[in-house]
Amino acid sequence: MKKKDSYIVAFMVALLVWILLTGTLELPSFIAGALVSLLVMFSTAQFFSAPVKKFLEPQRYFYFIKFALVFLWECVLANFDVAFRVMQPEMPINPGIVKVKTRLKTEVALTALANSITLTPGTFTVDIEPKEGLLYIHWINVQDENIVKATEIIVKKFEGLISKVFE
Repeated sequence: MKKKDSYIVAFMVALLVWILLTGTLELPSFIAGALVSLLVMFSTAQFFSAPVKKFLEPQRYFYFIKFALVFLWECVLANFDVAFRVMQPEMPINPGIVKVKTRLKTEVALTALANSITLTPGTFTVDIEPKEGLLYIHWINVQDENIVKATEIIVKKFEGLISKVFE
């Protein structure tokens, strides 16, 4: 991607977030948002890898909303699961670190996946090997140590949507 494109994408994302957070398009707020977005643009542009035309594709926003809903649902389920385990006197946990494999290639997509796993209670991304597409996950209740099965349980619910949003 051209360097100029990454600056445009960073500015657009920052300004969109500003508008969504303030909930207004009034001129003083918009100007303040544009100034803040310029600062954000210069500090984050190197992290954007998608070309501008790809960033503007409407289906990306659909998949982002779908990803956000799936993520929220998984967080709710995981919260109940962890709460159940904590409230049991015998603490039915089987903690361990498992290796999972992903087909995601870009740093942004791998980071989104790792953060999604970490933000879901009961799991925590310990390490990433980006060239091999491997993540090491601390899991509060290891259900399977097999890389294929663990990947299916932990990664598959996020991976497809993340690839459509960030790659």
